[in-house]
Amino acid sequence: MRIDAHQHFWTYKPREYDWIDDSMRALRRDFVPDDLRPELERAGFARSIVVQACHSLEETRWLLRLANGSPFVAGVIGWVDLCSEDLGDQLREFSNHSKFLGVRHVAQSEPDDRFLVKPEFMRGIRALEEFNLTYDILIYPRHLKVARELVERFPRQRFVLDHMAKPPIKSGALEPWATDFRCLAKFPNVFSKVSGLVTEADWRMWRPDHLKPYLDVAFESFGPERLMIGSDWPVCTVAASYSKVMGTIIEFIDKFAGQASEAVLGGTAARVWRLRA
Repeated sequence: MRIDAHQHFWTYKPREYDWIDDSMRALRRDFVPDDLRPELERAGFARSIVVQACHSLEETRWLLRLANGSPFVAGVIGWVDLCSEDLGDQLREFSNHSKFLGVRHVAQSEPDDRFLVKPEFMRGIRALEEFNLTYDILIYPRHLKVARELVERFPRQRFVLDHMAKPPIKSGALEPWATDFRCLAKFPNVFSKVSGLVTEADWRMWRPDHLKPYLDVAFESFGPERLMIGSDWPVCTVAASYSKVMGTIIEFIDKFAGQASEAVLGGTAARVWRLRA
């Protein structure tokens, strides 16, 4: 079963989704399950994982309601305030939902580059371990060393790196991203989404061969068994259609036979989030 491990829904409000700047003005509208379903079907994907897009408990509640009414949505990576004294209450509320699988915080936007290892934030990560929830790491390449510090302290916590830490595809540079990425991949409790790459390339001029050096590093360091395909829809549409994004990754992994290919296309996601068929 093919699973899109990373996509979004939202009802657009400028204040809540202020990261959608003028360059992405086409995203300034609502995106809901009925918009995604035909894209999944055309590309041959059966299920998806929806990921938070703003720091809002209400958005997490809304995503869970959407998931409950949309059988193809296998689960929700929501937001909670990991630094809050009320974190336990928030996690207990959401953990009552069978499709609540994990948590993400947009750490890349925090002014403190060492936000991930702040004591109050790590206290929150410790609570996720108790609730058996994953944590999605959304960072830029400069944060990879700090991410390594974080995961080293929580060997039993499952971490999922979003968008391969956004490598500098547009510039064509590999270092220092590749070295730091490989260091993070040494931790067996860290998985990575093969997602969000086209928006790190030149939106108008990118070609599949621009992505290949970065995909090579990901597959060499993590291996197919710890990688999962994700569209980053609808964000990806500023650079390419859903089918083109997913088709580009599928074409790359065609060289892997059998179980290796199946892992990236859905097996890894099913295992990490313990999804039922």
